[in-house]
Order: sequence, then C-alpha cells, then structure tokens
Amino acid sequence: MELRTLRYFVAVAEELHFGRAATRLHMSQPPLSRAIRQLEAQIGALLFDRSGTGVTLTAVGSVLLDEARALLDHADRVRERVGAAACTATLTVGILGDGTDPGAARLADAHRRQHPGLDIRIRDADLTDPTCGLRAGLVDVALTRAPFDGTALTVRELRADPVGVVLRADDPLAHRERLRLAELDDRRWFRFPPGTDPRWQSYWHGGAPREGPVVRTVQECVQAVLWNGTVGLAPLGHRIPAGLAVVPLAGLAPSRVVAVWNEGDANPLIRSFVETAAAAYRR
Repeated sequence: MELRTLRYFVAVAEELHFGRAATRLHMSQPPLSRAIRQLEAQIGALLFDRSGTGVTLTAVGSVLLDEARALLDHADRVRERVGAAACTATLTVGILGDGTDPGAARLADAHRRQHPGLDIRIRDADLTDPTCGLRAGLVDVALTRAPFDGTALTVRELRADPVGVVLRADDPLAHRERLRLAELDDRRWFRFPPGTDPRWQSYWHGGAPREGPVVRTVQECVQAVLWNGTVGLAPLGHRIPAGLAVVPLAGLAPSRVVAVWNEGDANPLIRSFVETAAAAYRR
C-alpha cells in the first residue's frame, strides 16, 4: 500500500463522503473513488458500505483506519527526524502582503507548538514578486496570493477572500454598498513596475490596463490612495488605515491565499508547514 493511498482512505473515512474528502484533498472525486476501489481490490474486502446518502466504514475499514493513522503518523515522524539529521532544521518562508492576517498568526502559533526546535526565517517580499523569491532560491516556501505564473511550482490554496475597492474616505464612491469595475474605468489606479508577473498585474488591475503611480509595497499602495486619491484593490476583512474606506467589488473572482513551493522539492519540512498552514487558514 502506498502512503498516498492510505491518506486518501483516511480522508474518506473521516469525512464519510467522497465529495467532501476530494475537496479536502484538493483533487476531483473520480480518481479518489478509483484509488479506494483499487485499495479494496488489494485488500480483498470492502472498506466502505456505499449508499445514496454517503458511506459508512465496514468492520475491515475500521481496522484499517486505526492502522493507517498510526502508520501515517509514524511516516511523518520519520520524515521529520531524517530531515533534522540531514541538517534541514531551518525553513525560510516568504511572506507577501498584510502581516495582520489572523491566519498567519494562527499558523505561527501552531507551527511553533508542533516544531519548537525548527528555525523559521521570514523573508518579506514586495509586490513585484508574488512568489516571494521562490524562483530565485531565496525561500523554501511562500505564503502569498494567486494568480501568478505557476510553471514548475506546486500551489496549495489555503483560503479565498472577497475583494474590495480601496478609496479615500471622502471619495464620493466610498459610501456605496458595492461597486462594479466599470464604475472605476475613469479613475487612476496604482500600478506595478514593468516586468511584474502579467497574471498578477492583470488581477489587481481588474483585468484592464490602468494609468497611475507605480508602487512596490503595500505601504506605497496605501500612500498612493491617501495622497493622490488613487484607486486600489485589497482583500476584504483586513484592517485599513484611518482616512481610507473599502467598498466590496462585484464581478471579480476572490483573492486566493496560497502556499507555494518548487515542484519536486522533497523537503519534509515544507509538507509539514503547508499542512499546518491549511489547518490554520481554514478557521
């Protein structure tokens, strides 16, 4: 049995629903169902009783669930001990955006409890590089926002945030309940420097070319709005400085908080970090 298949089985056993388990595993349902059927064929017994309302564990499935959990826990401990022995007890994390995100604070607390001996080094990236130095080898894993060019990268979504329009509090549009992109076409927006990832730029420009001041950091974005009345976009629910307002924006896909690392990087500390991040950002 492969550990990956056992993880699939545990997810279905805990959710008792193939659709929810597939969502939890960030995969589609058909390959998950096939993997479970293949596992049942290997064992020679049904692991689930299936019905129109969901699934329940068989007696064989209950035994396997206990054993699979123990085996996966042991495999995780092996990875961590081998990683420590290989002198990989340092993880460099790139962070982009608002440091007040409560998910980031929960992640820091949870990861410190689980890995008290691990040295976490933080690299704060500016808005010109949504992968936070990952491609340049400056970080092991990044906490950032999609979309961006994901070539040769593995991306795990942690949360999706609706987006709003950042305006001066005295702007005539600041007291609206909701705005549409078309209502902002005649406004100046903040822009990113030439060479910034095109997908990233397009998203934060509302999918259209914009005119306005060039910014590199969140603070420069804030100052561009305060001093120039520039329009910007930002995730809803984050604290904003006095003098600004955020109005929900219709017609734009949510901003996805993601963990991203280089495809094929087998560092076990990355996997552990990402799993902890997924739990912290779900709350």
